[in-house]
Amino acid sequence: MNSGKRDEHLQVYDTDEKLVEALAEHIYDLSKLALETRGQFTVSLSGGSTPKVLYEYLADAYAKKMSWGSILWFLGDERCVPHTSEESNYRMIDQALFSKAPVPRSNVFATEGQDTDPKASASHYEALMRQVVPSRSNEIPCFDLILLGLGPDGHTASLFPGSAALKEQDRCFVANWVEKFNAHRLTTTYPVLNNARNVIFLASGKGKAQILNEVLNSPDAGYPAQKVQPTPGRLQWFVDKAAVELLNTASSTR
Repeated sequence: MNSGKRDEHLQVYDTDEKLVEALAEHIYDLSKLALETRGQFTVSLSGGSTPKVLYEYLADAYAKKMSWGSILWFLGDERCVPHTSEESNYRMIDQALFSKAPVPRSNVFATEGQDTDPKASASHYEALMRQVVPSRSNEIPCFDLILLGLGPDGHTASLFPGSAALKEQDRCFVANWVEKFNAHRLTTTYPVLNNARNVIFLASGKGKAQILNEVLNSPDAGYPAQKVQPTPGRLQWFVDKAAVELLNTASSTR
């Protein structure tokens, strides 16, 4: 992403509360548009602390507004642990959103067997994704919305620097070996991320300031997050004021 396009893609808010409220409203608007044009809203969700607050807010403030029965939910990535583990992304999302909002369980698609056979689990989830999520002419699932986070090393989903999944061109969802954890992580791949109608990165806090500045202002740095470039979809960054304090050029806040 170059600095010339930053104003179009970067949404900065004074506080975490305003950030969450604005993003929730935006997701609601995207859902209405999807339902009006395609009859359903397909979403891939991120793990992490900031998304958790967003999910809790959606479950509360939009409990009666959102058309929950027409939304299909997938995970963007998952750790290879049981869903009962505190490390599980599914567990966090389930506790924050699925169990609190009127979400039909038939609309929630979780990984299976990720803790016992990561590769088989990823293959099963990819098949499920291809079956459930409509595709474009390229036969790659086309999500209406993919929500992503940004790690301190520039990773997103479970696409970590130096990992094999960064080079994946055909598979939609894989078991990615992550050397720093000496473990597999299940992750959505670039073919799907870059085929979505909307991709939104969510980042907040001073801890994200350094990596956010490098990702946005150093286009040749080679961070995994920089390779997320949906075409012809829309890429946006929803961030708070603390996360942009190191940006080389000023950004207006809301």
